[in-house]
Amino acid sequence: MTEKRSIRVAIVGAGIAGLAAAARLSAEGADVTVLEASDGPGGKLSTAVVAGRTIDVGPTVLTMRDVFDEVFAAAGERLDDHLTLVRSPTIARHVFADGGKLDLFADAARSEAAIREFAGERSAREFAAFSRRARDVHETLSPIFMRAPRPAGPLGLVARAGAGGLPAILRIGAQTTLWRALAAEFSDPRLAQLFARYATYNGSSPFLAPATLMLIAEVERAGVWLVEGGMHALAAALAGLAERRGARFRYGAAVEVAETISGRASGVRLASGERIPADVVLANCDAGAIAAGLFGREAQGSVDPPLKTDERSLSALTLALVARTSGLPLLRHNVFFSADYRGEFDDILSRRRLPEDPTVYVCAGDRDGEGRLSDEARAAGTERLFLIVNAPADGDIRTFRAEEVERCVTAAFSRLEASGLQVAWRDAPMVRSTPSDFARRFPGTGGALYGRASHGSTASFRRPGARTRMPGLYLCGGSAHPGAGLPMAALSGKIASDAILSDRASTSRSLRAAMPGGMWTRFRPTEPSG
Repeated sequence: MTEKRSIRVAIVGAGIAGLAAAARLSAEGADVTVLEASDGPGGKLSTAVVAGRTIDVGPTVLTMRDVFDEVFAAAGERLDDHLTLVRSPTIARHVFADGGKLDLFADAARSEAAIREFAGERSAREFAAFSRRARDVHETLSPIFMRAPRPAGPLGLVARAGAGGLPAILRIGAQTTLWRALAAEFSDPRLAQLFARYATYNGSSPFLAPATLMLIAEVERAGVWLVEGGMHALAAALAGLAERRGARFRYGAAVEVAETISGRASGVRLASGERIPADVVLANCDAGAIAAGLFGREAQGSVDPPLKTDERSLSALTLALVARTSGLPLLRHNVFFSADYRGEFDDILSRRRLPEDPTVYVCAGDRDGEGRLSDEARAAGTERLFLIVNAPADGDIRTFRAEEVERCVTAAFSRLEASGLQVAWRDAPMVRSTPSDFARRFPGTGGALYGRASHGSTASFRRPGARTRMPGLYLCGGSAHPGAGLPMAALSGKIASDAILSDRASTSRSLRAAMPGGMWTRFRPTEPSG
């Protein structure tokens, strides 16, 4: 009789989804090896060093901390023992082209009062009604879609919702766009523009994305968290958790091919030629990389064909700099809106160019939730800034020329200056990334940062699930269900690890029934089911 051994799992990519899966699978006794091409964990949750100071240059907002609490709890630990999270009293500062300024807060009553002062009593009442609707959408979709193990179409959602499911699904607004819903919700167009920005959180246009994305208002109200030591500390904490449970991490290990035996995944081959045998391969990458054949021909057919250009989510032009600021005071999170929001998205999605008048997000990494500068930044007289401008995901089919990029950079800082914020940027040390840069960092995407765009009522249902069409090959990450963003990526890692463990248990039961002595040799997953 052979001794039962741990299932061997090769995880390709140490992004947040891969880290969450590594921690859970290792805690369940799997033999986990994480293979990462770069020199550390995090994936898109990355940093840049500018003038000797480290700046987060990936996701900057942390919500749904309970998802990460659950990752640590599943591995028998507490997140608070390894990471310090502080709930921010503010959500963001919003500055409009007409000079208006509106802060939103974690305290809903405080936000309502701010809106009353900003736009009047009617707008405050509209905000209260909108908040109730956003909460209803979130409460409806969270259990049956966001935290469900696989995507489902409208009829599937109705079934999952149970008794009274149809009215609940009809209320979520999937059949209209976010922009139309908000234009009907708010009499002040500036508030429609503010909340329409939620579509960009998963790389979509508010003029094409469904109204269901208003649920992000409830997600933010439930808590926006600041990570002591920077956002990348989250990746380091998850990697440490997985390592303590026995996972091995190999950095600088680029995977070239997913290998197979008799049509099922059997491991990977590195660019160096080294082979890593495994019973299961979990690809923490964009599904587009597999579809483009970057994991080999056999794996290529295990997912749907590559997205068309107009199906891709947004890319970005990002700027990380250390500079002097004056004028309008900043919070940690700040949004400076363009004068013509529809024109901005026409530039990006129809004309396929960097916007002439961009909306600019500014993360002021040296400021706390009330906008107070750190002692280091105050002493230096400069602060760390990270700017994001939405851009088309065309980085694989054209080069974003230096002149075009420079025009957009100038337009971005002109937007800040017109809003009352002066940034001494021209001589400041700066690191720039364009869609072309993101396309090189994340092959198969064209620079799209969020997988498939949520355009139309069914797009979110078309994201791939954890199981691919190749037995033994699984998928997690922002391009997979349930979607993009740090908590969604972590949930996809949980969903993938649950699928792997479930398939293992199913196979083990089948083998025990066939061989009563309890022999177990090689792990053979069940056929993928979605």
